[in-house]
Parts: sequence; C-alpha cells; structure tokens
Amino acid sequence: MPEHYNILYLHSHDTGRYIQPYGYAAPTPNLQRLAEEGVLFSNAFNAAPTCSPSRAALLTGQCAHASGMIGLAHRGFMLKDSRQHLACVLREAGYHTALAGVQHEIKGDPKLLGYQDVLPLPKPWQYHVGAAAADWLRHAPAGPWFQSVGFFDTHREYPQVEPGAGKYVLPPAPMAATPKTRDDMAAFIASAARLDAGIGEVLQALEDSGQAQNTLVLCTTDHGLAFPGMKCTLTDYGMGVFLILRGPRGLYGGRVCDALVSQVDIMPTLCELIGIATPAWAEGRSLWPVLEGWAPEVRDELFAEVTYHAAYEPQRCVRTRRWKYIRRYGERSTPVLPNCDDSPSKDLWLAHGWAEQQLAREQLYDLVYDPNEAHNVADDAQYAPALKEMRARLEAWMQRTHDPLLAGDPVPAPSGAEVNDPAGLSPYEPTRPAN
Repeated sequence: MPEHYNILYLHSHDTGRYIQPYGYAAPTPNLQRLAEEGVLFSNAFNAAPTCSPSRAALLTGQCAHASGMIGLAHRGFMLKDSRQHLACVLREAGYHTALAGVQHEIKGDPKLLGYQDVLPLPKPWQYHVGAAAADWLRHAPAGPWFQSVGFFDTHREYPQVEPGAGKYVLPPAPMAATPKTRDDMAAFIASAARLDAGIGEVLQALEDSGQAQNTLVLCTTDHGLAFPGMKCTLTDYGMGVFLILRGPRGLYGGRVCDALVSQVDIMPTLCELIGIATPAWAEGRSLWPVLEGWAPEVRDELFAEVTYHAAYEPQRCVRTRRWKYIRRYGERSTPVLPNCDDSPSKDLWLAHGWAEQQLAREQLYDLVYDPNEAHNVADDAQYAPALKEMRARLEAWMQRTHDPLLAGDPVPAPSGAEVNDPAGLSPYEPTRPAN
C-alpha cells in the first residue's frame, strides 16, 4: 500500500495563467490563497495547447501522440490504452477514485478510465461541480483517495457582460485594446470569478473533512485563453498554464518555483509522493529534486504539439529557457480558423485580414529579448546556430517518441472521428469524417 496521501486534482478549461496569483487583474481570491499556502510554478507548460491532448498528457505522463490522444475526445479521438490513465494507476495502487465534473479523455463511460465514483451532474458549471465535489469530500473514505474535479468555467461562452464593462480592462497581450476586446476580457474575468468560487467551495469542504493535512492539492488548467493567438497555438500564450501544488513534503509557504516544468512531469511527481513506481510509459520527470532543493531544474527543454483540434493543423515545438522553435507541417500556409473559438476578439482579427495571413514553416524566437514571440528570427543568419540546435532537439524528440509525422503523410485520425474542414471559418460549422 502506498503512503496515505490523498490527491485532489482541481482543473479548469482554457484559463492559461490569467488569474490573480500570476499578477493578472482577474480577482480569484481562493486561488490566491491556495498559492500563498502552497507552491506556485511560474514556468509551467502543457504538452499540447488543445483540450483532450493536454489533459491526456498530464494524466498519462506522456506526449499526446504517444498516448494516442491527438484530437478531441468528444469528436472520436481516444487513448491507445485507458489503463495508462492516472485514475487507473492510482486505483491499482489502492486508491478510491472519484470524478466530479469535466473530464475530456474519453467520450464514453469515465469508469473506463479508472473512476469508481462518477458524480451525477446536470451541468458542468461551477455551482453544480463545486457542490457535488464538496459533498463527496465531506463523506470521503478514510483514504487514500483521488478526486478529479473539473470545471467548464473559463471555456467559452463566457457570461454576458454589459457593453462597456471592460473599459478599465486590459485584454491579453496578443490582442489590440479595443472596446470589443476589453469587453471580451471582462467576460472572461467574470467566468474566472465563477471558477474561483467553485474551487473555494471544494477547498473549504476539504478543510471540513479533516483530511487537508494529508492531501496533495493539484490545481491547473489545460491551455491558454480561447482568444486568437492563444489556445491551439504553440506560443507561450497557448502552452503556458497555471500550476499550484499544496500539501505534504513541504509544499507549503507561498513559494514560487521558477524551474521549467511540463505537465507530463505531474504523474512521476505523484508516483514518487505516494511511493509507487513511475509507469514505464511515462516520459515526464519527478519534480521532487526541485521542490526539495536538490537541484535547480529537472529539465532543460520541453516539447508540445498540435495535430488535430477542430481541424487538422500539424505542428511541433521545443522550448528551452532561451529559445522557442515551432515547426509547421502539411501544405497549408494560412490560419486554420476552425481551431480558434468564435468570439468578438476573433471577429476583430478576421475583419483585418487574418484569414489571408501567411504562416512561416519554421519559427524561432529569442525568449529573452522577445518574450511575446512577435519577431521570428528563423531566417536571420545571426541565429543560424540556435536554429540548428533547436531543429536537432525537436528531431531527436520526434524520433524518440515515434512521432507519426515522421512518416511524411497526414496523420490519420481514428475511425469514426469527426473534424472540421481546415479551410472553414468556425468550429461550429458542420463536421465531416476525418478519414
């Protein structure tokens, strides 16, 4: 039997780092309190800036194409082996497993992922999810247990706000500040407040249960905001995520950890905490050497990918402290618009010719001088050594993980999967079979 540490996994949709403890003007007092009590990771990134691939990477400890989750679960994409899911691993280790709210790793019965209790909910909104998860915690087994609590809040559609509600709001960095984009961000902030309220309700129930001291709280999101240039892109606006841990082995005190972290590192970290072997398939690295002060870093590079979202858009990237290298594949050279959620901010870009913009096959960014990834230096001879190094890093990873893109053909989707036409406009347009 592993160490008696419970695990509470709190997760949201499409939040990026746009919450109060990361310095943004989105009041989220419960998340702020959690950060002040635990450890905040300032350089945490997903392994895929799209919904199901990101979550699958975190919950299996491997990249999306290795797990098989290269597209959206509700559209027919799936894990190669659901037994590699964290809930299955923990259940086999003696944990009681429960799910409240959103999961995005399977279209069918979540019990196939290893969940024993799947709490019934009318809707995946904060006031339903928070209440159900809190009730389960107040009657939780003596342990050990794992509860996944998934909030849909901060996914579009956002709550309605009055015109002009964003007049004192700054939109996210990729967006020009206009009345529409300010109001759009104000609506996100309203959604973030709902998310925070739900998280607060669950954390209070954990305290009430008397098990907070021996429970690891893992709180994160899948990828960046559902704005143009963010979600479903391999910039840091798409890859950057909030990540807060609180609990055993010194995860207290309001520390900030600046180490480079990938969400594939979560599974090995949890396995070490509870005293079980990390599964052989996991690619991540345990964070305990950093958390306990043995080492400043556990990695000097991390990787992320897009294959399918609403539509096919194959891309891969490698990121170090200094450099970001993004490589696009396939024939398309203009934006895949169905991979951006509809919004007033998207309308702004479309009105100014976004659909016709040409996309570079290779992108290289110097993250010290260009943290916003606005100036591609891949064609600048001055940066040829860095480009060569980053190309080699990406190629080695693709070979190591048997990336299907190396075959040179379009990556096939599973039979029955549904996708949008990459030449379309919206993810809400009619879909078609992927193959």
